[in-house]
Amino acid sequence: MPDATNKDMLDRAMGALVGGALGDALGMPTQLLSPARIAALYGHVEDFVAPVADHPVSKGLLAGTITDDTEQALLLGRILVESGDRFDHTRWVNALLDWERDVKARGSYDLLGPSTKRAIDAINNGMPAEEAGRGGDTNGAAMRIAPVGIMMPLAPLHALAAKVAETCRATHNTSIAIASAAAVAAAVSRGVAGDDWRAASDSAVAAARQGAALGHWVTGGDIAARIVWAQELVRGRTVKDAIRLIVDLVGTGVASQESVPAAFAVLEVAAGDPWQAAVISANLGGDTDTIGAIAAGMAGACTGFSRLPQQHIARLVGIDVAQVRALATDLVAARVAKAGPGKDAAA
Repeated sequence: MPDATNKDMLDRAMGALVGGALGDALGMPTQLLSPARIAALYGHVEDFVAPVADHPVSKGLLAGTITDDTEQALLLGRILVESGDRFDHTRWVNALLDWERDVKARGSYDLLGPSTKRAIDAINNGMPAEEAGRGGDTNGAAMRIAPVGIMMPLAPLHALAAKVAETCRATHNTSIAIASAAAVAAAVSRGVAGDDWRAASDSAVAAARQGAALGHWVTGGDIAARIVWAQELVRGRTVKDAIRLIVDLVGTGVASQESVPAAFAVLEVAAGDPWQAAVISANLGGDTDTIGAIAAGMAGACTGFSRLPQQHIARLVGIDVAQVRALATDLVAARVAKAGPGKDAAA
């Protein structure tokens, strides 16, 4: 039986994964829509709703259905566990290809993001996986990175950033994407360690600075600086004012330098509450499901599964909580093993 510390880490690991699913599912019917269109179609989204019949990507899905954000996070988590110490790029790329075929067979749409899609096409055309991700600068890495934060202790920070970069290599091997994913992974890791969302935000900024030095450099706003700026921008604001500021100034598109700072701004406005983070994200417009998955996932890591709204979890569609618990258990076990005997795995 795990001791109390391990039980708490497992609860927070579950909080990260299932919290992310809540944010993903709440944003599913509003993704790609403008804030005005969301208000006209759904009002202020505060619960799971079914997408409108002509939704560009979500039509036909049931209210509460998860999307690629959650499915890819769980897929990455399983590959991390199966890979051991050295991340298996070939296994990961093949898993993404299998996943894409599966979602199409289910009648869904091509859900691979632009960076991942370009990389997969390049690999299919013979490019080595290590080179395929050199142009990937969008938020696909950050949206699915939570399992790395669960598995990797925060210290030493360079080891966490290196593991993030390793998982990014095939699809998002750029300074901006790695900085963004490192920020989210560090926030999750700090939460799993038992700290609150404010401490998690501090670690995220430090990790973003480390991540920015990795991968191929691409132009764009500094992720660490934009996270700090975005949180300061909305601090003390009402939800309505904060949403306007995030939409107008931070941005809610798939670019890493928009959606990742936006998720941290949401975390600030929600004061670390996972469900409120999901609700705020769903009403932003743009890449609402990804922003919601990131923000609510980080918040969930800092609160734990036991403090998530169980009535909403019960209504999620497309996720098996028992399987998520098994994955979270394996990731926490890997974290404890990495910390070594006699060391605090939460450190």
